[in-house]
Amino acid sequence: MSPTAGEVLGAGARLAAEAARFAALGWMRGTSGNLSEVVSRDPLRLAVTASGLDKGELSAADLAVVGPAGDPVEVEGIAPLRPSAEAGLHARVAALTGAGAVVHVHTLSAVVAGAHWPGGVRLRDLETLKGIGRGAHDDEVLVPVIPNSQDMAELGDRFEAAYDPGVPAVIVASHGLYAWGDDLLRARHVTECVDWLLAYRIATR
Repeated sequence: MSPTAGEVLGAGARLAAEAARFAALGWMRGTSGNLSEVVSRDPLRLAVTASGLDKGELSAADLAVVGPAGDPVEVEGIAPLRPSAEAGLHARVAALTGAGAVVHVHTLSAVVAGAHWPGGVRLRDLETLKGIGRGAHDDEVLVPVIPNSQDMAELGDRFEAAYDPGVPAVIVASHGLYAWGDDLLRARHVTECVDWLLAYRIATR
């Protein structure tokens, strides 16, 4: 079933709260970055933070609802705002992984790590790996790095080619980090842990 206005605005309130948290960390500078939450699985519909707005000052209504290709979808009672072009990648991530929420932030650690290790960032023997569902010891993790593109279909194809079901994150080179989880809280925790892991890898290279 399609989502109701109440369901969409509930998601919008959660997205606004998380965006404020990430903005305070300096991970959504200017109007950069975007967050999404799945509000309907069949048909696939995502509530996505609206484009061009300060992510530290969003309201519950500062969002757009998009379909599987990232195109805006009308929901009765919701004033349509313009979604980011990157909404298409959010939808691809949600469809492929089954995630309930996707986080895209511009952390410096992700961009620097992607520049140092364009073939992927290897991590192992770190307690924080447990925060992304992996083992703290004797478990090698490769965070994929994919080339950036302004074409979301092309970027989505690159994501699907690099996707590892055991790694809930991907770095887009010279751009930022995408991370996901069953819900927004889990996606936040994954994002925080991956950023720490990348910062550690850079500091000890």
